[in-house]
Amino acid sequence: MKVVIFDMDGTLLDSQKDITISINYVRALNYNLPPLSEKFIVEAINMEVRNLPKLFYGTDIYHDSDRDIFEAHYEKQCIQNPYLYDGIKETLHELLACGIKLSVATNAPTKFAQRMLGHLEVAHLFDVIIGADKVKASKPDPQMLNEILNHYGFDRDRHNAWMVGDNSKDMLSAKSAGIGSMFATWGFSPSGEHDVLLHMPKEILDIVL
Repeated sequence: MKVVIFDMDGTLLDSQKDITISINYVRALNYNLPPLSEKFIVEAINMEVRNLPKLFYGTDIYHDSDRDIFEAHYEKQCIQNPYLYDGIKETLHELLACGIKLSVATNAPTKFAQRMLGHLEVAHLFDVIIGADKVKASKPDPQMLNEILNHYGFDRDRHNAWMVGDNSKDMLSAKSAGIGSMFATWGFSPSGEHDVLLHMPKEILDIVL
């Protein structure tokens, strides 16, 4: 058995426009702050160590009102502008046709992941879609990856697995889970630690098959 676990934002799809719109909505509504750029927000999200409420709202912690307003806004916003990266859908179908098991491990809430992937008509291709709300610790902790591997009855002596992602948290989670890592350069970060560097999704096929 072979398993490929994908990150979502910045790996399977580009969601930065909608994330930015929803964060800026909270900034304006609750704090009367000017909008942040997509570039700033994506770089902040992908930092290995960061205080996002401080960066986004100027607060030391997430206040319930900020989180509630963001989630209510993003639930509608998240399917307005996302798109799959070139070659992703074709690569997923080819992996499936070759018997590869596919799942998603994202630090986004599971409900948003399912909604976005469903909107883009690829949710049904994945056996497991798991977000940070389903585990005690999100990536770079390996809990999400281990949950997925356990779902398959993964045997490290007989099976192979890889994590495909676009930031250091994905690569570190793969290392901690004891599986291979592939760094996607087409996503939100141009470079990072990795076992394999990918420039196009179809390169996954050469490694896995």
